Amino acid sequence: MSYMRGDLLTRTRKLVKGMAKPAPAWLKAMEQAPPPTFPRTDGKIKKIELPEDVYVKRFFKKHPDSLYHDAIKISGFDPPPARVFAWRVLELKKDGVNEDDAMAVADMEYAAEKKAKKKAYKELKEIARIEGKRPPPNPYPSAIKEIQAEEKKYVRERFHNPKILEIVKKMKEDKELFFKDREASRAGQ
Repeated sequence: MSYMRGDLLTRTRKLVKGMAKPAPAWLKAMEQAPPPTFPRTDGKIKKIELPEDVYVKRFFKKHPDSLYHDAIKISGFDPPPARVFAWRVLELKKDGVNEDDAMAVADMEYAAEKKAKKKAYKELKEIARIEGKRPPPNPYPSAIKEIQAEEKKYVRERFHNPKILEIVKKMKEDKELFFKDREASRAGQ
């Protein structure tokens, strides 16, 4: 029925009318109370744009290292730094500050906040060392280190996974056979 146009009711009517299918028991009830039809789109989905998106893009141009901060953290309630920056610029613009000054102020606030968090983390690490405990996680970890941490389990897996070890063993055997055949062909000449 996928080749036919229309909803379930229209398709079933066509099949029953063409005698390709007997009338199902629910057809009369569905004809008396048909399901609601929703308007169809023209196939183009409009992109949702928020007023702060312009400033988010500018923030990422200025701070490309922030691109790797997860924009949607399911378990977190804190918005990403780019959104906070953009909201601050909009707030300052609403108060009458021009755009360039608003962006400069928001950028200084972001830099000050980042610096304060790094300083606080440094102090926490110092306290943890003194107490002999493990230091807390870094509030501004390097994006590369985050990605490496995610990939670490896959990198280590290659040394312990029996399927991978079997493939490596087979490749070594094939390589040895190749070299033996090559030496035999040289010796035969």
